[in-house]
Amino acid sequence: MAKLENHTYDEIEIGQSASLTRTLQTRDIELFAAVSGDLNPTHIDRAYSLESGSRQTGHSLWGTTLVSSLLGNALPGPGTVYRSQSINFQQPPELGDAVTISVTVKAKDPVDHVITLECRADNQKGERLFDGIAEVYAPMEKITRESVHLPRVTLKHEDSFGELTARAAQLEPVTTAVVHPCEATSLEGPVRAAEEKLITPLLVGPEDRIRATADAAGLDISGLRIIDTAHSHESAVQAVALVQSGEAEILMKGSLHTDELMSVVLSSKSGLRTERRVSHAMVMDIPAYHGLLIVTDAAINIAPDLEAKQDICQNAIDLAISLGIEVPKVAILSAVETVTQKIPSTIEAAALCKMAERGQITGGVLDGPLAMDNAISAEAAATKGIVSAVAGDADILLAPDLEAGNILIKQLTFLAHADAAGVVLGARVPIVLTSRSDSVRTRQASCAVAKLLAHARRQPAAKNRARP
Repeated sequence: MAKLENHTYDEIEIGQSASLTRTLQTRDIELFAAVSGDLNPTHIDRAYSLESGSRQTGHSLWGTTLVSSLLGNALPGPGTVYRSQSINFQQPPELGDAVTISVTVKAKDPVDHVITLECRADNQKGERLFDGIAEVYAPMEKITRESVHLPRVTLKHEDSFGELTARAAQLEPVTTAVVHPCEATSLEGPVRAAEEKLITPLLVGPEDRIRATADAAGLDISGLRIIDTAHSHESAVQAVALVQSGEAEILMKGSLHTDELMSVVLSSKSGLRTERRVSHAMVMDIPAYHGLLIVTDAAINIAPDLEAKQDICQNAIDLAISLGIEVPKVAILSAVETVTQKIPSTIEAAALCKMAERGQITGGVLDGPLAMDNAISAEAAATKGIVSAVAGDADILLAPDLEAGNILIKQLTFLAHADAAGVVLGARVPIVLTSRSDSVRTRQASCAVAKLLAHARRQPAAKNRARP
């Protein structure tokens, strides 16, 4: 590990200097703006700066932060304390410029132990970008310490969930039966979604408990219809009945257990079954990935066989199409990229690809088996010589079983800081499954996903698409 070592006041000599060179990239300007909160277009937009006649941009301000870096890391180094600094900007650097920052000792004050340094920045052409003076209190004691490893910062401009919610808000709100919303988070989700014109909630549950929850949470439900029930099981039964009668096109889980809701949904008497296997999909907005990523199945089918995977895959493809992905790319995950009888999921992956070729799975492009790295990284796929339209650009990740899917989703959520919107597919209507830990943004996104799917299901082609 690299070490940082300072120069004490007594060690520093007049004329001593240090320098560093950095290439200015767009990421540098964006990170500077993100950390400082300075969104002034004069500082971050070169074109605006030139049009407005300003001679200072965020490009220049980025350069001054390198002066601080040089003083704190090299000369004098660790233990340095700023006293003052003055900078004269000559011209801002351009993106791609190799900027050299240098500091040179000009004077020493033996009373206050202040060091005066000349600061300057030049580009690769030798053109002066800025110069000035910095005064610092130099350290009196020798300091040697290991350099700190800073966390890697990932920038993502696209707000995929925001775009999804905005597109869904343009469509007519869909009537949604909210099942037993008897605690604050389960009630706030549909209330906020109604405010965003995503859904029209029908609150199904004990009316006195729902109103008490709303009062305690400061939620206004005065304009919402409540279907009064005695307990959670009756709430599930009444909500499913609203779907059967055509009054609701979406089910949304409240504060009852998922098993209790799904037992009513899948009951032979409920009428919500279809020819398809019911499956779960998680729509994920991952900062490090270039688009939405759908992961399935992580909540319902524990160890799906080939036919179950066929339905899981088709459900996910139909969902992706409803979200605006014209031809979804499906990566069928396993531990390796080659087919081997030692790993059954590789054989099922190959079979699913052949089924797609024969028209048993429609609407998407499938490839598998693919390991996780090959599914999401074109570089990893190229390294292993994989030629594929899916590898490195997957829209859907089909996990081999529930354990793998569940672990993958939680890894992406907690390690990659992904937002996740869950929905149950394969029933007569989309079913929104929410968690107590879901943010308002995630809950709205879940409603947006279900709404887009509900509108897509109104189309004859979607209604008639069933397993061959």
